[in-house]
Amino acid sequence: MKTFNKYLSVGVLSAFLLSSCDKGFDQMNVNPIALTAVDPGFQLNTAIVNSAPAYGNLSYETTIVKQMITPFSGQGSAANFNQDNRSVAAGNWNSYYQTNIKELTDVITKTKSDAARSNLYNMARIWRAYTFMLLTDTYGDIPYTQAGKSYLEGVVTPVYDTQESVYTDILAELDGASAAMDAAKAKVATDIMYDGDVVKWKRMGYSLLLRAAMRLSKVNPTKAAEYVTKAVAGGLMQSNDDNAIIRHTASFTNPIGSQLNGGQSAFFYLADDFVKYLSQNNDPRLASIAVRYVGATSGAQQVESRANRTPAAQIGAPLGYDNTTISSAVTASKLASLWDYSQLDRTRMASLLAPSFLVTYAQTQLLLSEAVFRKWATGDAAALFSNGIRSHMRQFASYGASTAIADAAINTYVTANPLTAGKELEQINTQYWVASFLIGPETWANFRRSGFPVLTPNPYPGSDLKTEPFIRRLTYTDAELNVNKTNVQQAISRQGPNLLDTRIWWDKK
Repeated sequence: MKTFNKYLSVGVLSAFLLSSCDKGFDQMNVNPIALTAVDPGFQLNTAIVNSAPAYGNLSYETTIVKQMITPFSGQGSAANFNQDNRSVAAGNWNSYYQTNIKELTDVITKTKSDAARSNLYNMARIWRAYTFMLLTDTYGDIPYTQAGKSYLEGVVTPVYDTQESVYTDILAELDGASAAMDAAKAKVATDIMYDGDVVKWKRMGYSLLLRAAMRLSKVNPTKAAEYVTKAVAGGLMQSNDDNAIIRHTASFTNPIGSQLNGGQSAFFYLADDFVKYLSQNNDPRLASIAVRYVGATSGAQQVESRANRTPAAQIGAPLGYDNTTISSAVTASKLASLWDYSQLDRTRMASLLAPSFLVTYAQTQLLLSEAVFRKWATGDAAALFSNGIRSHMRQFASYGASTAIADAAINTYVTANPLTAGKELEQINTQYWVASFLIGPETWANFRRSGFPVLTPNPYPGSDLKTEPFIRRLTYTDAELNVNKTNVQQAISRQGPNLLDTRIWWDKK
């Protein structure tokens, strides 16, 4: 896969190229060296690059599912206190609508009738479906049919589509676009995801289709089974070589790594639930994920000379406290201070150059294992389950030699953790929780869909939650409530109050 430095400088310009000059301008006002058009392939790259999980992923999604936590309050207060912080909750909305949907809608419009660029057209359809799935999973009813058409059609206050109708179209788009990818047609040479490999794009598209189909497991199992069948027949990811990854460079560093190696370095910790699960099950992934700066009494003391990466030394931070009240828990754990808790290792998995995983073979194998268990597909659910675990552990080598897990350790863990009759759904989806670590939107979505892993709610007092133990959605932005009020209110009247408690369409009890 090509890295970004060839394309980033051109790709990021695409966001500024959706306006044109009036014909009446005098020639002297035309910049002779300015770009007047951009290859839509670079616009697709911009949307892919912009999909890397960022700061909100730490503040909401990974905290909701009890993998990460910060005890600090302030501008970043969010799921750590079960609070509705609109400035943080708006992150996915602003980022994906302002960049991904705008760019991808333009790519699709430019290439739809160009037979020579049909692969690019269908790649954009696949990634647009990926983006919309993340948006609707986060907020529920969203602008869909009219989204991204401000420049093209002058639609500045788009209507909100029901999540059911959005999913109906996402399923159709992923199915149609994946099937239409054609290796006999022109390769997209600028593609930063798979270097123009049509087969890999097709496999990723069908793996996304499996993911989307499984979202309907409670609300519409008949349709879920129908599209699982289509996804399997189309051809899913075959190995870790098919993983959808953003490989970061100095030109575009990992957004989470940028936060954890910058001003947020001493703020975020691994959650107690996540560390205990890995530790109690002798999971070798803990040694690749965690670091503890033993005896640190401040962020300044979190230095390499104090670093301990052995699993036995790791202690996760509990939820339910702020940086003042956590002192009782610190004392109970016999730690020097809250800065003594285990962290995501910012020199390895959270480094500036660490890759961002978006859709993986491990996730796909685990979802397929569940589909087989539900009799929506044929195969060996136990073998798929074990292969999902094995594939995720092997995925750690992508972060570097220091995080790679030895085959012997992988085999020992897989042998000790077979799929057990009567516990299939819990085991599969708990492993999905681990396999989706740092892909917060997906971890949270599958937690809501499946109900696993079994977690105790965040007990922080003064929660904004009134009827639910966990956050079920993020709220619409204040900007939408002000500028697009009529359409937002129609969505709220259908879906329910604009609160963290409100369940989205597929999130049924």
